[in-house]
Amino acid sequence: MKRFLIPLAVLALLVALLGAGLRHDPRRLPSALIGKPAPAFDLPRLDGSNRTMSSDAMRGQVWILNVWASWCESCRDEHPMLMNLAARGVAPVYGLNYQDEREPALHWLATVGDPYVMSLVDRDGHTGIDYGVYGVPETFVIDRAGVVRYRQAGPLTPASLDGVILPLIGQLQTEKVRD
Repeated sequence: MKRFLIPLAVLALLVALLGAGLRHDPRRLPSALIGKPAPAFDLPRLDGSNRTMSSDAMRGQVWILNVWASWCESCRDEHPMLMNLAARGVAPVYGLNYQDEREPALHWLATVGDPYVMSLVDRDGHTGIDYGVYGVPETFVIDRAGVVRYRQAGPLTPASLDGVILPLIGQLQTEKVRD
């Protein structure tokens, strides 16, 4: 009888672990960067101007980093939300063109509209990896001190924009810079 108790206990443990795993929302991916300095970068601009842009240039302002690609179907779904966000002018929106080719990316922005103050090229994906990007699209809110304050994995939605991102930006813009 005892020899059946051990396999039964192992089975019960596995069922409990599986049940706990099924309760987690796979779209809510934790970010180790929340509350930590945003990874530094110095990347070429998508516009082909042969100039680069560094993360240091954004210090002192609240800004949004949206990771996108022309081949990304979810980015197409999200795009109207980004256009809406950019039109509101509450914070500059920078694009990180992730593992994409320059010409299709430029064509896509010319076709659907360009919500970005500037798009930067992350052709090899290293900057995305530094930010912990699981896949595109992803959006980060970064405060004046260069600290990541929010991460949205997956497309922006009206609920995430109006319920989380815009109130957070408003709060961050009234806070003093912490060093």
